[in-house]
Amino acid sequence: MKTNTMTTTKNDKVPEVPESAVDRLRRMRELTLVGGGPERIAAQHKKGKLTARERIDFLVDEGSFVELDRFVTHRSTDFDMASQQLLGDGCVTGHALIDGRPVYLFAQDFTVLGGSMGEMHAKKICKVMDMALKVGVPVIGLNDSGGARIQEGVDGLGGYAEIFWRNVQASGVIPQISCIMGPCAGGAVYSPAITDFIAMVENTSYMHITGPDVVKTVTHEEVTSEELGGAHVHAAKSGVVHFVSPDGKSCMQLTRKLLSYLPLNNAEEAPFVPTDDPHDRCDPELDSIVPADPQKPYDMKRVIEKIVDAGSWLEVQPEYAQNIIIGFARFGGRVTGVVANQPAVLAGCLDIDASVKGARFIRFCDAFNIPILTLEDVPGFLPGTAQEYAGIIRHGAKLLYAYAEATVPKITIITRKGYGGAYDVMGSKHLRGDLNLAWPGAMIAVMGAAGAAKIIYRRDIEKAADKAAMEAEKTAEYERLFNNPYRAAARGYIDDVVEASRTRSLVIRSLELLKTKQENRPPRKHGNIPL
Repeated sequence: MKTNTMTTTKNDKVPEVPESAVDRLRRMRELTLVGGGPERIAAQHKKGKLTARERIDFLVDEGSFVELDRFVTHRSTDFDMASQQLLGDGCVTGHALIDGRPVYLFAQDFTVLGGSMGEMHAKKICKVMDMALKVGVPVIGLNDSGGARIQEGVDGLGGYAEIFWRNVQASGVIPQISCIMGPCAGGAVYSPAITDFIAMVENTSYMHITGPDVVKTVTHEEVTSEELGGAHVHAAKSGVVHFVSPDGKSCMQLTRKLLSYLPLNNAEEAPFVPTDDPHDRCDPELDSIVPADPQKPYDMKRVIEKIVDAGSWLEVQPEYAQNIIIGFARFGGRVTGVVANQPAVLAGCLDIDASVKGARFIRFCDAFNIPILTLEDVPGFLPGTAQEYAGIIRHGAKLLYAYAEATVPKITIITRKGYGGAYDVMGSKHLRGDLNLAWPGAMIAVMGAAGAAKIIYRRDIEKAADKAAMEAEKTAEYERLFNNPYRAAARGYIDDVVEASRTRSLVIRSLELLKTKQENRPPRKHGNIPL
């Protein structure tokens, strides 16, 4: 097999018989398909990795990929680079169809100069990003790169910055998805970080700002690339990554599935998918899914799965900040973003990580016309010096800001607890929720009954001969008066108290009604979210 090279001394010998223009075109096209050659392709496969073109084949509809800039080469002559002018310059770019819908994409080719970022490599990526923004379709990046091309110096760094700028311009206008298929280190990590969703592949991909050698030199820590920035590190600890796949093929399939929930751009609606799941389906189990004891947990994911269209739930960031759940689902065929407290983890308390996780997802949904359903069971913000010192006030405000800023249809259902400031934050009527409902056992108050009784009836309890009995009596009295949904409903803060089993039908009917919602906000350049 021929290697992809432009030199005439080794692999591109001048034919004895002059080539026709068509023959030359065909020969050069063949050269572009082999990347860095069979040995490097074999090395890629030995690592358990697909090549750039194989990834594209698994990602897009068969036969739909149209390649651009296949004959681009770098212009560097330093460090003997003139002899390494491989066609494509380490990046495959173009446009294609996914489920019949157009996308632009780029795939870095590690077999060519390690997929390193040089001037022309960057220009190829910038071109498809510019086209995606002009046309109004998603852009997908398949990252597998050794980093900036050292031989080209600042040209590579400038290329990264040009890409970053385009990421920012496209943010909130077209969906941007990054798939980390191999190494992604140094400045290269910041383009994926700006995009809407990041997927990583187990064991073959990693992301970090500085590598293990630098870490060892500066902090004296012994760490591998996998330990420093592997897929599960970023999925569970840092929250950088939204999805993890076991291999390259499944990562491409996951990306296809994710795209099925997203509109092409911010002026369109998400794809509607008809369902056989009855719109008026009731689930009696929901009426008893919340334990009678308010201190006992239950799994909010079971609630979600029982009310969404069958098989439509796609959780986002499932390993990170598990006290809050986010993801996409369909209700009667209509794509909806779901944000839910998880009582089974930290009792559903909001902490820093959960607040940031929820806020980012809400802002994505709002940018792309996706309604938001909030399932609330929150006892408050997580207390403690660790949270306060790390800035829970500032980070918690991000979630509040995101809900208040969102103008898409917002439906909130309080399944059990709605306590304190966390009640306000979780899509309350006060933050302009469009429909706010509560299940019959909901408890909406400043705090739990036991804590409230100790404060309000402190003197009565202290004077009582049997303090425990008095405390229990006053706790029950507070629960009867305040720890129910009817005080909030009496003020209009809750639009209705509903049977849990009817949740699905109510959500579907409400989304249908709210699809023409319009809400204007004061003109401004942009708000100042508390970063």
